[in-house]
Amino acid sequence: MRIDIISVVPDLLEGPFSHSILKRAEEKGLAKVVVHNLRDYSDHKQKQVDDYAFGGGAGMVMKIEPIAKCIEHLQSQRSYDEIIYMAPDGERLEQKAVNALSLKKNLMILCGHYKGVDERVREVFVTREISIGDYVLSGGELAAAVLSDAIIRLIPGVLNDESSALSDSFQDNLLAPPVYTRPAEWRGHGVPEILLSGHQQKIDDWRYDQSVKRTKERRPDLLE
Repeated sequence: MRIDIISVVPDLLEGPFSHSILKRAEEKGLAKVVVHNLRDYSDHKQKQVDDYAFGGGAGMVMKIEPIAKCIEHLQSQRSYDEIIYMAPDGERLEQKAVNALSLKKNLMILCGHYKGVDERVREVFVTREISIGDYVLSGGELAAAVLSDAIIRLIPGVLNDESSALSDSFQDNLLAPPVYTRPAEWRGHGVPEILLSGHQQKIDDWRYDQSVKRTKERRPDLLE
């Protein structure tokens, strides 16, 4: 898989993709993330990529010309399954969508900034708009990193134990059950005996029951 991210502040994305699972995925040749500096596609002498909004009001708007130039340059090199715009008013990101996106080959992610992008960008180029929550960030970079992480970890071979991703929260519209590790006794707090029994079927049943219980208590909306 290849993910191309378009950003006004690409330095914000250096950290997330140079460590842990995402770095391992790239080293294995399973995923490649390329960050593009939008200012490189500006024809302005000062590399400006924003301007005042028509109609007035506070805040600047990202201009369509450099965005179009960048997107069309990337499209000339490969075909993209989705061009995603990270936006507060996009569809709420859920595991089902992440699962589907992990099966794609090429994705492009546009990070908004300032007051957002010229609406014509969304009308002409964007195929999907995604929000990671009902709040506003300074830009779409952190949201793009969240989306990329959620997608890449599902690619076969990225995790050492591929079954791990299948037992994550939300995969079956259930939250994950409690987990424990050594020591079995700590300051009077023990581990449920069933987990020490060695009886795998009973352990699996207990975990499922705990998932249902936790989901009912914390996210009953998932069971609807």
